Amino acid sequence: MKYYIIAGEASGDLHGSNLMLSLLKQDAAAEIRFWGGDKMAAAGGSLVKHYKELAFMGFWEVFINLRTVLGNISFCKKDILDFQPDVMVYIDYPGFNMRIAAWAKQQGFCNHYYISPQIWAWKENRIKKIKRDLDALYVILPFEKDYFWEKHEYSVEYVGHPLVDVIRKERNQKEVNIPIELQTEQPIIALLPGSRKQEILKMMPVFLNVINAFPDYRFVLAGAPGLDAEWYKQFTNHPSVYMLQNQTYTLLKHSFAAIVTSGTATLETALFRVPQLVCYKSSPISYAIAKRIIKLKYISLVNLIMDKEIVTELIQEKCTADSIQQELVRLSDPMLREKILQNYQKIEQKIGHTNASEQVAQFIIAKLK
Repeated sequence: MKYYIIAGEASGDLHGSNLMLSLLKQDAAAEIRFWGGDKMAAAGGSLVKHYKELAFMGFWEVFINLRTVLGNISFCKKDILDFQPDVMVYIDYPGFNMRIAAWAKQQGFCNHYYISPQIWAWKENRIKKIKRDLDALYVILPFEKDYFWEKHEYSVEYVGHPLVDVIRKERNQKEVNIPIELQTEQPIIALLPGSRKQEILKMMPVFLNVINAFPDYRFVLAGAPGLDAEWYKQFTNHPSVYMLQNQTYTLLKHSFAAIVTSGTATLETALFRVPQLVCYKSSPISYAIAKRIIKLKYISLVNLIMDKEIVTELIQEKCTADSIQQELVRLSDPMLREKILQNYQKIEQKIGHTNASEQVAQFIIAKLK
């Protein structure tokens, strides 16, 4: 069968690559065309566009790049028509993917969506489009199945979070060559400022202002896979800042604590059992709009899953060098660290399911037969 998969960011590339491997394992004749990244390219199939060409975040940022966004949508539609897939598979990235799904449904294509749009957070009225345009929806957070059924009478498949499988495997792997950046007696603070240039440019100046207050620690920046190492040099001139490109999991395995921008990375950090501080800043316009329409108590996945603040969140005006410094000092307290780690264990228990990618592949293939 022919599969057209769209993933628009680094996390989608990871989950897309594992889904592709599962599809190829279960359907030896699978033809896959996709939007994604290096991990999906390594899994097989034909890459149409790399996610780093699509990475606009925030309301204002999307607006000023609207011509590029609309051009990508037009190009995508034409490419789908040329390929004529048996099924469309969308991975997260709802701003782009839901637009394509609405069009694809009108064209008669079958739509499967892996990693649901977070309508429980904002734009809940998207449920109308979900019901109209999607043939199947696969959710990865433990509270989502009940949310969709109890609030909207819409049946979804809960497959568990794909990161659990990936990280359990990574945690159990023996390391042969430890990167020189991690060979130190100093405790390591991991810096995870995100995967898009816009958010990294916002977060890194704040992070760098903290470093001089911790001369006994080594700060290591996690370089995102879609960005060039050369671009990061503007942040690594500081003598106490090191960088590891595309080795975030290796970094987390060796970290004492982490400063993390909200998103998938907060859950990754928790699954590696690293105490963390969550920080986030956006442009003033994007933040003002988001504050009006997003109805959430928390911004990090770990706090959302537990429905309480188990890690500190410093958002917008609270995200200052002084506040980060104070919270990092707190993260060295053994009692606080133990409490955080106990809550991380509860997160794994709540997620429960494993083999998410294999389950999704099975569901897709079964529904097409």
